[in-house]
Amino acid sequence: MLDVTRLTVLAAVAKHGSVTAAARALHYAQPSVSHHLARLEAETGSRLLQRVGRGVRLTEAGRLLADRAEEILGRLAAAEAELAELAGVRAGRVRLAAFPSALGTFVPVAAAGFTTAHPGVDLRFAEAEPPAAVRLLRGGEVEAALIFTHPGESAPDLDGLRAETLLDEPSHLVVPVDWPGDRLADHRDRPWIGGCERCRSRLIAACAAEGFVPDIRFTTDDYVAVQALVAAGMGATTLPALALAAHRHPRVRTVPLPGPGRRVLIAVLGEPPDPPATAALLAQIRAAAAEVPVVLSPVSQTR
Repeated sequence: MLDVTRLTVLAAVAKHGSVTAAARALHYAQPSVSHHLARLEAETGSRLLQRVGRGVRLTEAGRLLADRAEEILGRLAAAEAELAELAGVRAGRVRLAAFPSALGTFVPVAAAGFTTAHPGVDLRFAEAEPPAAVRLLRGGEVEAALIFTHPGESAPDLDGLRAETLLDEPSHLVVPVDWPGDRLADHRDRPWIGGCERCRSRLIAACAAEGFVPDIRFTTDDYVAVQALVAAGMGATTLPALALAAHRHPRVRTVPLPGPGRRVLIAVLGEPPDPPATAALLAQIRAAAAEVPVVLSPVSQTR
């Protein structure tokens, strides 16, 4: 049977990118990490790491086992939390990974409701975009993850996770207040501002549907900085509604775009019932999401 400590070490190497960084994260001596990895290779009969210069990288077998190790460790963490609740523990900790515009809108409302109702539970957050949030969830580093998907886009791998839709979130054209035109194509000859890689891909696809390629002059993930650039006349952009609910620059004009936008989901690991603290957090998130500004459309479907 594979040793859990050795799987933890392999997962740490995969996450942090080197033996040295994994040792630092785990508070192990570096020789101890190397020993665990060598024993794991002997137990599996597979080469898991390959030396590259002064560092290492995972082989195909190493990557496969590291991915499975994250899932195993996540399930063990969930089991520990459930056993603690069954034993009558009323304290403890629950952790949530969420993307920035969710943290800037309905998550604080949910957090306030949770801490009022459950003052003995330590609630913590991690800011993470969807792929990273899913990895944190599988690795047992959080109990729940807020993620989003775009229409036609490959969603983060949700195999083994339970994901519930909270919101269908429209996208908006964002331009300076003195720029006329309510369609993307009305600004085909102007500069554009792009966001993260996924958001840029969505922008390019939306502009292509209107017959042009946007001239993207600036890129930033910071929706406050994006709006400041737009307000200064440096370009047009598109933003999801939550970003505008979190922060709205007074010198920008926004126009809802036709068609589906992002879908916001909350994901947890494994099948119900959830540990009581996790279930309580999910209830607060659902309630807070239902109260976001009217530009959003709460939905009740699950998947």
